[in-house]
Amino acid sequence: MKLNELIPNPGSKRPRKRVGQGHGAGQGKTAGRGTKGQNARSGEGGHLYRQGGNLPFYRRLPFMRGEGFTPPHQVIYNEINLEQLERFPAGSEITPEVLKEANLLHKPAQPVVILGRGEAAAKWTVKVHRVTKGARAKIEAAGGKIELIA
Repeated sequence: MKLNELIPNPGSKRPRKRVGQGHGAGQGKTAGRGTKGQNARSGEGGHLYRQGGNLPFYRRLPFMRGEGFTPPHQVIYNEINLEQLERFPAGSEITPEVLKEANLLHKPAQPVVILGRGEAAAKWTVKVHRVTKGARAKIEAAGGKIELIA
């Protein structure tokens, strides 16, 4: 079998009906559209939101101001600054569980990010989901370690 030998199945293709070619053709004059009215005219046949005299649905709804769209899969982090970690002693391991016990997390189910405001006062081992560049530099400069949680 070659490409030039391929043919469609019998009955699957039909010629296009040529309407409006005179009354002897069977579909002449009004071309099967009836007489007059919105559906007999050319064009789309009315506005997309037109609802036959009812107030359109989009006008029944209240205004949506601002952006109007919240990304469904955005990640919202618990933000912790270095100055909030100053209460922990040197050599301590800082994890989301430890931060939860210290009441530093707004929503404990969400991941944690360490931000760079403040100074790394001691040598910590920080195990969180994300760390900013500035915070990473300050923690490592103080001799601490950072481990990212997947």
